[in-house]
Amino acid sequence: MSKTPKHDIKIDVETSFLAEQSRPDAGHYVFGYTITIHNKGSIPARLINRHWIITDANGKEEEVRGEGVVGEKPYLKPGQQYRYSSGAVLETPVGAMQGDYEMLDDQGELFLAPIPAFSLQMPNAVN
Repeated sequence: MSKTPKHDIKIDVETSFLAEQSRPDAGHYVFGYTITIHNKGSIPARLINRHWIITDANGKEEEVRGEGVVGEKPYLKPGQQYRYSSGAVLETPVGAMQGDYEMLDDQGELFLAPIPAFSLQMPNAVN
């Protein structure tokens, strides 16, 4: 029988290109993303801070740090999940995001939940 790790936060991402908000002729590409955060660990934890690194196809990098996500600091018990949607604006039709969430468990321990890199791309921008 395997023991569940204390901290095990899994993050799933779905992305979309928002054509109606984008202006490719002006180098303005808008992307939406929906994040689902799953607490697969054995202890409750609260998302305290977010840290993103957003990179466009020109190598321009933007770092974003802030409290919570979409104005909330979700508390997840083992087995629970939290889903939210947000967006990013790039100057190129292709880019990537990655980062981490700073979490605080019920024992007062801070830990990082990594957000694996994911791509943002306008349809047909990459073959």
